[in-house]
Amino acid sequence: MKRETLKINGKPHTVEVDPDTPLLYILRDDLGMNNPRFGCGLGQCGACTVLVNGVATRSCILPVSRATGKEITTLEGIGTPEKPHVVQTAFIREQAAQCGYCLNGWLLTAKALLDKKPNPSDTEIREATQSLICRCGSHNMMFAAIRRASQMASEPKRSA
Repeated sequence: MKRETLKINGKPHTVEVDPDTPLLYILRDDLGMNNPRFGCGLGQCGACTVLVNGVATRSCILPVSRATGKEITTLEGIGTPEKPHVVQTAFIREQAAQCGYCLNGWLLTAKALLDKKPNPSDTEIREATQSLICRCGSHNMMFAAIRRASQMASEPKRSA
């Protein structure tokens, strides 16, 4: 066991843990976070996605020791119910989900993509999301939501 300090959603969290423990287990079991979710446990489906220094990363296969000292952002860290992130707003407007189990991966992957490339092509959106699995088959609605988020982010801000 080792003491690890993680910076999650801008706040430090110290845990006593085996350094090889997957970050997902720390986030859910030790810190009580509802997202990310356990999907496959193999880094293949994307339900466990978090941002690590802005990069979409599968937390189910990332040892906590490799996350120490990095900025970790979960879905809870990108927006609030009162002030959702533009990606969250776009997914809501497009009604881009059925069961919602995979949404964590889609939203955080979309955010990472749009932070890196604000106006991605349809091909770039598909490439960025190609490893995400949605068992409900909502892919087309999610692609539309990512396109909408890109458009919304580039719109001029209106003052009240």
